[in-house]
Amino acid sequence: MQPASLALPDPTTATLEAFADTMVPGEKRYGGDVAIAGAAPGPGAVQAGAVELLNLPDLGIGVLLPELALLVNTRALAYAATHGRVLLPTQPPFVALRFTNRTALAGELLTPGAPDRQLYVLLALFAAAAFDTAAHLHTAAAIRQRHPGLAWIGFPAPDADGLWRFPDYSYGRRLASEHPLTTPGGHPA
Repeated sequence: MQPASLALPDPTTATLEAFADTMVPGEKRYGGDVAIAGAAPGPGAVQAGAVELLNLPDLGIGVLLPELALLVNTRALAYAATHGRVLLPTQPPFVALRFTNRTALAGELLTPGAPDRQLYVLLALFAAAAFDTAAHLHTAAAIRQRHPGLAWIGFPAPDADGLWRFPDYSYGRRLASEHPLTTPGGHPA
């Protein structure tokens, strides 16, 4: 049962959450969660802030999200009709699909040459970016807040001063010396 303090998200948010959860699945937030299918243990794109990332003012696509959700839902209706799936009218069509159908439809939407593919790729990339990089948060703040995606992948904490230093070079040797005019902040002079 859904906690009383949590209202069902609006259809746009629910659709975007379901799409993000299809890209990076996670566990349900509560028993009656319909947007998140619960197809994987641990946090997924929704818990990592995929919808928050899509709504960032600096990203500039927030006003387009209702139309993107409508496109996803229109394709979900067509998929359901083509595959003989009955959808609950109380949920947006993509949300009403079972997880296996969501993933099959997402595969169709992301196939090279598919209509509007670039839009679906955009949504998929932002879902992954929210989980893998906490792109909507400053990295140090995300680590302090125990961002679920960064914690899940074991992203290291910064040094005590909030900076990341890597004493071991990736190839086992230093590739270049620091330029002599580099400022103390690490910027070129």
